[in-house]
Amino acid sequence: MIETPGPTEWSAAHAEVGVGPWEGPRPTDERYDPELLDHGDRRNVVDAYRYWRREAIVADMDARRHPFHVAIENFQHDHNIGTVVRTANAFAASAVHIVGKRRWNRRGAMVTDRYQHLYHHPEVSGLAEFAAASGLTVVAVDNRPGAVPVETVELPRECVLLFGQEGPGLSPEAQRAASLVVSIAQFGTTRSINAGVAAGIVMHTWVRGHADLSSAW
Repeated sequence: MIETPGPTEWSAAHAEVGVGPWEGPRPTDERYDPELLDHGDRRNVVDAYRYWRREAIVADMDARRHPFHVAIENFQHDHNIGTVVRTANAFAASAVHIVGKRRWNRRGAMVTDRYQHLYHHPEVSGLAEFAAASGLTVVAVDNRPGAVPVETVELPRECVLLFGQEGPGLSPEAQRAASLVVSIAQFGTTRSINAGVAAGIVMHTWVRGHADLSSAW
């Protein structure tokens, strides 16, 4: 028999996240936000950034970001984009590129988009031009014939990881823009996996190959 928590236990388990008002002598470092010091910091940030101004967090992250970018096509208002942005933030991607429609559902990002550089390209050609000018290899992620299993390949250090939409996958334009196409090994009955999940798998593959794990929180 599984016991369910009573009201008191439930409240304790779901206590408000973050920290309350600053206690003790106030810091003089300009990175700290006076309003957060006065009222507490309930944001979805790691403890190292508690009470910091948003601009200070972004500046500090800019010194720590990895040299890979993430791009996702948004021709059908894909609801997975928020998840992709949140995961890109967790792995300190340089930037996230939205290709297609400018508007996307930000709920899944859990406010992490405030700390992540975001770019918009109406067409895949704009992303390809950005990649070429920045010296980035476009790596498309799509389970199609000819794709190289991501489990067996070393991803380029400076790259754009390009993801398609749930269902249709990458557009023909995106496939032509890629220098490398990788797939994710699957063993079940479904033809594809969630785009947000796929993005997390491939980003973590990049991290395992190139990131300095001593710099992780």
